[in-house]
Amino acid sequence: MKKVGIIMGSDSDLPILRKSMDTLKELDIPFECHIFSAHRTPEEARDFAVSAREKGFGVMIAAAGMAAHLAGAIAANTTLPVIGIPCKGPVLDGMDALLATVQMPSGIPVATVAINGGVNAALLAAQILAVSDEALAKKLDEKRAADKEKVLEKDANLQKELLG
Repeated sequence: MKKVGIIMGSDSDLPILRKSMDTLKELDIPFECHIFSAHRTPEEARDFAVSAREKGFGVMIAAAGMAAHLAGAIAANTTLPVIGIPCKGPVLDGMDALLATVQMPSGIPVATVAINGGVNAALLAAQILAVSDEALAKKLDEKRAADKEKVLEKDANLQKELLG
């Protein structure tokens, strides 16, 4: 199975990416996680992206706040799918990161999930890998069914409470 590369611009993004890592672990998807800044360690970020395919990666997840150039910098250096997670920052509640992540120029696509959307980034990465992996596709179907059952169980409990 291909690995997922996870890159964060700062260790302050780690709580969001722990959700990504937990979701990938739950689905038995191998991954590597690194801290590379688009601005402070541009050579390291570039080298990681350039060599990702030959190192067995199939999808990249990049999370950053504020200027949020990391996903675009990774996408500029690989043709693997890149999923950007805009992270909430101290100034504009993540809107700056969202706009920086989603407004990529033609030719350098970055799929973008919600602000702080670590779980959805991992699930989208899994769905991309599952295009050519039937066992993983089955795990995703099972997870979706289990998630549905959790919601229906919560609804049943609410109905019992309301109807007394």
